[in-house]
Amino acid sequence: MARYQTQQQEIPAELIGEYRDSTEFLSDDARLRQHLAEDGYVIVRGVLDHNDVLAAREEIFTRLMEVGEIHPPALDAIASGESRRKETVGDLGAFWKSVSEGPALRQVTHGDQLREYVSRLFGEPARPQNYLFVRPGPVGRSTKLHCDFPFFAGGSDFIHTAWIPLGDVPVSDGPLVTVEGSHRFSDLVQPIQQEGYNAASSAAMLQQVAYQKDATSDPLKFVRSRKTRLLTTNFQAGDVMIFGMFTMHGSLDNHSEIGRVRLSCDVRFQPASHPAVDPRYFGPNPSGAKGGSYGEMKGARPLTEPWG
Repeated sequence: MARYQTQQQEIPAELIGEYRDSTEFLSDDARLRQHLAEDGYVIVRGVLDHNDVLAAREEIFTRLMEVGEIHPPALDAIASGESRRKETVGDLGAFWKSVSEGPALRQVTHGDQLREYVSRLFGEPARPQNYLFVRPGPVGRSTKLHCDFPFFAGGSDFIHTAWIPLGDVPVSDGPLVTVEGSHRFSDLVQPIQQEGYNAASSAAMLQQVAYQKDATSDPLKFVRSRKTRLLTTNFQAGDVMIFGMFTMHGSLDNHSEIGRVRLSCDVRFQPASHPAVDPRYFGPNPSGAKGGSYGEMKGARPLTEPWG
């Protein structure tokens, strides 16, 4: 029986649920948009080429294998518990930028398949941000619950996240988790909307707005207080989940019994007609949310270091 964990807590059965799977409606754009509006997310299986996704996975883990963090073969993604990254690559930010701009990865994140699917979902041509997040998560890691607004606000009022498992991600490995119905928590969403984003907003302020204290400190207590559940699933290579800026999400704990590193990436899309002017996320050298570009990402740190 699958075990579900968040922040080292077992999630009881009454607080966990499965995402609604919209794969059968893949050719029905109106139904997909309906599901996105109703649920705050839409998940479809196999929308990306399986071999392309595995090529991206191998590309990334090969780079981590070269710095001693992954045992060969790269596709198995078994952590070594060691790292030579700092001694080998020099500039950690430059290294992570090169990993994040790998051609096989960009074929998945910025290729025609994903762009065409998101464009259909939007009902108009879509454009991905240049800046994307690659998230390798070894055993013991998880991401706390948060919203993507106002981090990614700026230049468009219709930004959505595409979350992509780079390989199979069973519940034991810490896949994406969302709070059911959280995009409709008006008492939380409205203050966030009012806060908004402007260029003078500090990274600390954005962090405080996006990460609600009650949800991050004790997610199980939070979902109980909201009379709702955490939603997740076993993801496979080729799956894609799209969600809005107010859908509260994070990841389950990775408690893989074989030491496998969870790998996913997320990239934000907006209508192509909206200005691509936010220097944090667009251009050949995007600055990132805190001004540190790819060097500010948790992925830029060796897998052996805690996230904090």
